[in-house]
Parts: sequence; C-alpha cells; structure tokens
Amino acid sequence: MDLDAQQYIEGRKTFFIATDASLLPETYLEDYLSRGYETYIINDDRHCPLAKKVEAIINTFHDSILFFYIDAEVPDIRWPQYIKELQERYGNRVLIGVLYSKSHNEEEKRRLQKYYLFDVGIQCGCVCLEYQKAKNFMLIDKVMYANQARGRRKNIRAVCDNNSNTVNFNYKKNTYKGVLCDISLSHFSCTIEGTVSVPLYEKIYDILIDVNGLHFRSDGILIMNRSLQGTNLYVFIFAQHDGTKGLNRDTGQRLIEKIYQIVTLHVRSIMQEAFDERMSGLDSKFFRPGVDDDN
Repeated sequence: MDLDAQQYIEGRKTFFIATDASLLPETYLEDYLSRGYETYIINDDRHCPLAKKVEAIINTFHDSILFFYIDAEVPDIRWPQYIKELQERYGNRVLIGVLYSKSHNEEEKRRLQKYYLFDVGIQCGCVCLEYQKAKNFMLIDKVMYANQARGRRKNIRAVCDNNSNTVNFNYKKNTYKGVLCDISLSHFSCTIEGTVSVPLYEKIYDILIDVNGLHFRSDGILIMNRSLQGTNLYVFIFAQHDGTKGLNRDTGQRLIEKIYQIVTLHVRSIMQEAFDERMSGLDSKFFRPGVDDDN
C-alpha cells in the first residue's frame, strides 16, 4: 500500500448509510469537515449492493462509525436483523448508530430505542431526525461530538502528493522555496532542500502557499523541524498579523473547500477500489487479516 493511501485510510471516519438527502444533504459534509469530522454518504447502487459496500468500508477503514438510516428501503436488507448481525459479527471493531425519521409515533420510537440500544447493543445512539434539514445539521453534529467522531484529530489534513503544491517565503533577506507535504486549517508541513536558518517559534510573515491551484498568503510560526529521508521537514502553524492563531475567515473558507476536494477525492477512490474488489471476490489490498471474519 502506498504511503498516501495509508494516510487517507487512517483517522476516524463517519459513514451515513442510505440516508435521505432531504434530511441530510451531501452539502453538509464539507461543513462537517470544517468542524473536524470526516464524513461520507453511502447509498445502494446496481454496481455494488449496499451490504457489500458496508463490508468493504469496515475492512478498509478500521476506525469507523456507521449510521444507518433505517427508514430507507434497500433490496435484500431488513434493518433490524442486518444491524444485529453486524453488531454480533464485528463487536467493538466498528461503532454503529441508527437514524430514523420523525414520522414514527412515540410508541414506535420507544420500541426502536429499546431494540437497538439494549437488545442489539449499538453504541452510537438511536437518533430521530427532524423534518427540517437545517435542524438535523446541529443534531448530527452533537451526536458525532458525543461519540468522539473527530478521533484524535482536531482538524482534517490533506496530504499533498505532487510538486505543484509549493511554499515560498523570505526571512532575513533569504528566499526559501519548498514543497508542501500536508495542510489543515491550523498547520502545514513542507520540505525544503538545504539548511533553513529559521529558529523554532519564529514568526514568518507573508508565506505564499499554493495547494492544488489555490494560492493564498498567511503568516506562520515554525514549531518543528526534522530530517525526513534526506530532506528537512518543517511544520508551521498558521497565524494572522495581529498574533491570532489560524487563518482569517475568508482564507480559511477557501482552504477548507480545497481540503475537502482533496480528501474526498482520495478516500472515494480508495472506497471504489475496495467496492470493486469486494464484488470480484478478492481481498482488498487495504484488507488487514483478523478484521474480516470471513477471510
């Protein structure tokens, strides 16, 4: 497995399975990313049935939360039995939650909660979605926060994999040119050939960054440097002219859009490859023995 793929596989991810777009639209996913949650919507299709996709996800992304929208009608899936079997098969190796619409009466809600929370033993809740999708954004946000869906990361980072991603800055009459390695809303790292005469915790003004065609300038504070395969890796935190950490609002919004594009492009490519391999009856190259009980 190449290093970039491994970095995109790692980290906690939340998958919404068979959701209703009128209740949880895909446009919310970028907003969740800006809040530190890496989220994806997975639906059934002719190429790869939903159950196969779920198996591929569990055995590819080993720190996952799955929320199943149980009001969806999916061929060959009866949600109560299916979710029970998943919980019994994988146990604590995957975290499961249930979503359903407000159309259920109070008695049905109590029955659903009893079955999924106590009889099946799912860990991420049994959540009733509102009719107004705007309310669901914060509802799901609270549910993800309660279930530690950010994992260990406060901000999602994009791994930069080509030399068009660059960093340029001046310090004490010297010009430094580097290659961007990864970037988030709070940090970025880069490699720079040769020696960089910048002390730790020094603030660098007006750093020019190009990340996949997005150009912007920001101040940064050098917080770490180390040798990496013969080159020097430098890690900066973003800072503003007034000393505030992070990016200004406009730049941050443009950057999160770019990070979302990069991250989702890579992860969806990994997912599609895992789906294709699952349909062909082969183990995904991302599969780790001991995770899938069938192998």
